[in-house]
Amino acid sequence: MKNSRRVHYLSKSFVTFAQLKNSMMKKIVLSFALLGAMACQQNKIGFVDNVKLMKEYQEQIDIQAKYRTKAEALTKKRDSISQAFQAEAQAFQAKAAKMAQKEAQEQYGQLQQRGQMIGQQLQQQEQQLQTGSQTEMDSLISKVKKEISAYGKAHGYTYILGGGEGGSVLYGDGSKDLTTDILKLLNDKYKK
Repeated sequence: MKNSRRVHYLSKSFVTFAQLKNSMMKKIVLSFALLGAMACQQNKIGFVDNVKLMKEYQEQIDIQAKYRTKAEALTKKRDSISQAFQAEAQAFQAKAAKMAQKEAQEQYGQLQQRGQMIGQQLQQQEQQLQTGSQTEMDSLISKVKKEISAYGKAHGYTYILGGGEGGSVLYGDGSKDLTTDILKLLNDKYKK
């Protein structure tokens, strides 16, 4: 009797073990199936031609035009001041020939100091212009990146890569090029 109980107990244990084994196998198979399904699920990837985007983005075009106009005005101002200063220097040379050497040296020193001061002022204005331009462009680039990120999230993209010169996309299927869509979005949002 003891043997029959043992056999019954062992057979019951094998059934439980077999059920457990089947259950674990089902879980393992299900896990692999889920992993396989996840692996088969592809990431949605697009790219933007950064050069084209910035070249055709109206706000960037307007910023460049504004600073080009300011730079041209500064160049005209510099040229005008330079011509006036050269004329003054030539007039001084003509007068200096008739002056005492000590007086001529004093006035020449004053003229030289004024020339340096004018040069420093012009250089400072040029640096302010460059700083203003750089600040606006940095702000614009930050804005464009935020818009691209928002576009990607709204349209279910996992990645949006940057292309063009210096970009990371060496080749891209034209159907994955988001440049036109994002450019339209940016230009539509831009208000003059």
